[in-house]
Amino acid sequence: MSIPSTEPRTVIILAAGQGTRMKSTLPKVLHRIAGASLLVHAIQSVLPLSPERIVVVVGHGREQVESEVRARFGDLVTFAVQSQQRGTADAVRAAIPMIPYSSTEVLITYGDCPLVPTSLLKQLLDERAQSVARVSVATAEISDPTGYGRIVRDVRGHVTAIREHKDCTPAEREITLINAGLYAMDRAFLERGLAAVSSDNAQGEFYLTDLVAMAARESERASAGAGCIEVRGRANLLRGINDRVELADAEVSMLEIIHDRWRRAGNTIARGARIECDVVLEGDVTVAQGAVLRGKTVVRTGSVVDVGCILEDAIVDVNVLLKPYSIVVQSEVGARAQIGPFAHVRPASVIGEDAHVGNFVELKKTRMGRGAKANHLAYLGDGVIGERANIGAGTIFCNYDGFQKHTTTIGEGAFVGSNSSLVAPVTIGDDAYVGSGSVVTRDVPSGALAVGRARQEIKEGYVARIRALKKKP
Repeated sequence: MSIPSTEPRTVIILAAGQGTRMKSTLPKVLHRIAGASLLVHAIQSVLPLSPERIVVVVGHGREQVESEVRARFGDLVTFAVQSQQRGTADAVRAAIPMIPYSSTEVLITYGDCPLVPTSLLKQLLDERAQSVARVSVATAEISDPTGYGRIVRDVRGHVTAIREHKDCTPAEREITLINAGLYAMDRAFLERGLAAVSSDNAQGEFYLTDLVAMAARESERASAGAGCIEVRGRANLLRGINDRVELADAEVSMLEIIHDRWRRAGNTIARGARIECDVVLEGDVTVAQGAVLRGKTVVRTGSVVDVGCILEDAIVDVNVLLKPYSIVVQSEVGARAQIGPFAHVRPASVIGEDAHVGNFVELKKTRMGRGAKANHLAYLGDGVIGERANIGAGTIFCNYDGFQKHTTTIGEGAFVGSNSSLVAPVTIGDDAYVGSGSVVTRDVPSGALAVGRARQEIKEGYVARIRALKKKP
């Protein structure tokens, strides 16, 4: 077991590249998986380390990148600018002035590596801090190392260099232990080493990997043991994202990590569900196949999200049943309510406790009181529905007059018969009754009956006479 490092630290996240293989005008680090950008995931992974400062090095698409990060993290993140992309060492140089004087450790990660576990980053810091090594580096075994830097070791197994693929000898290209590009370094060594890095290599860039060889040489001269130690991780979690195929693969991995975390917390998540990174499940929640939970959605204990439901920025209270293919967006659903199937709860709606919203019912900016019901085929927009009110099939809140939206208010215990149109603004009083097929344009007092139908007429023998007329030449 490693001893936790207690040294003050700064995290540098490199996010200046364009990502040409993404074939997109969007900066690579802003492409999204599981509900957040690659860079947001990378920042989230370092927050539990309690760094003194997080510095994101930006370049391509700087304004977009900074805007997204500030919107999410506010002042928690500081930015440094790499004006020209001249290699990883050059990017880290840009961040050096942002490191507080008190930080003695520096952790370096990448904005296009969204799956890196916090536990591995912590291990990088802890193992370097308790050794004499100036650098620790994350490594991984990979069957096809083409394009990756190789870990070069001496006969003692000490890491002596990291050789970029284009600079490798034929023998070095056979090495399958690769550099994942994540480092923990002594701050004084980092600054000294960056000053000595040159661009004398196949790509004419300033490689951060050169510091590994420097650390090994310094340690050899001082007979101080390994100058660089490796911390091995899983290749599928450490690799960067370079194109849309890798982006899709990373999302599959990220979703499985999220789903397994919620399963271990006591929730049932079916294969084929999708729960994004900011969603919260409070325990004993069931999420069925094909359900999608997005944004700041919260689902509380005992609730069931059935097949094909979509929740976005929704608050779902305890023991709610969301029947198949229901949609709830930016709205709240009270305890023990039932929604769907095929219901659409649009933004700014509040469904009260024990309320029912049934087949093909659509709500928009409407509040339903405790125990209220709208079980079939209704549009309820801009409404206030009292406790225990019943809204019949085919009811429409006529809320828009072509210029403005208006409110329909239904009192407690009121009954609105099927196929009624309530022309807002209008109020139906407590315990009032609206007859089926009515068009209601005036307020209905409490306890009253409103019937607003066209008068029915019956013409005996009418059909036979019409048919006879039509048969005449």
